[in-house]
Amino acid sequence: MEIKTFGVVGAGQMGCGIAQVAAQSGLNVIMNDIKDEFVQRGLSTITKFFDKGIQKGKLTEAQKSDVLGRIQPSTSLDDMAGADFVVEAAVEREDLKFEIFRKIDKICRPEVILSTNTSSIPIGRIASQTSRPAQVIGMHFMNPVPLMKLVEVIRGIATSEETFKTTWDLSVKFGKTPAEANDYPGFIANRILLPMINEAIFALYHGVGTREAIDTVMQLGMNHPMGPLTLADLIGLDTCLAIMETLYEGFKDSKYRPCPLLRKYVEAGWLGRKTGKGFYEY
Repeated sequence: MEIKTFGVVGAGQMGCGIAQVAAQSGLNVIMNDIKDEFVQRGLSTITKFFDKGIQKGKLTEAQKSDVLGRIQPSTSLDDMAGADFVVEAAVEREDLKFEIFRKIDKICRPEVILSTNTSSIPIGRIASQTSRPAQVIGMHFMNPVPLMKLVEVIRGIATSEETFKTTWDLSVKFGKTPAEANDYPGFIANRILLPMINEAIFALYHGVGTREAIDTVMQLGMNHPMGPLTLADLIGLDTCLAIMETLYEGFKDSKYRPCPLLRKYVEAGWLGRKTGKGFYEY
């Protein structure tokens, strides 16, 4: 099936980025969220990305108009009936993702692939909520989506070869480099990344070093583009905690136990950049 219209459920940091790269690749996009203010915020984020690129001479007004013109705002999941491929990019909550997949499974045509941008929840568990497990797959983009080249393509136990190939080819069409992962909690990226971030938080918690010292060691000593505490703030501390809890529950191994300091920050509402305060102030 030719994919002409791409549906995105969730217009937040990840969802609007996915909508942008899909529109840049020439697809028509339906960008959905539960409130119009969330959709408009997503469109504003895309607009700001292009405005910065135009100021630097890297993008044009014509490109901006073309991309924004391809994105249809939506506040009703029923609009996904017009999509040829759907990616869910809601917050990292299993109950919410299950509810979305149950709904879009009924709304979308039987041949439509339903993908999820989950960063840790097993694909098979999500697929079990639908009547089409062979057409459910993980399509895990990296943040910020327009700039990061990787897409983790994750097969569930029931994912068909056709579904995998279509998703792989779509990732390439978006200008991304796909990497195949099998269906374990955290997949490849976050099974490696989040325990490192969690250990950096433990180092801060135990007083091994200041936030600046920990980030500087990893930046200059390990050649990371940013320190793990800065990265945690960018990802969102609530998302970091949710992923660590998924790893801990999935593997029953104490090495994945979330640091108490991470939990304390999340309970205080200090979630990182999106709230203005995390390990750093913004």
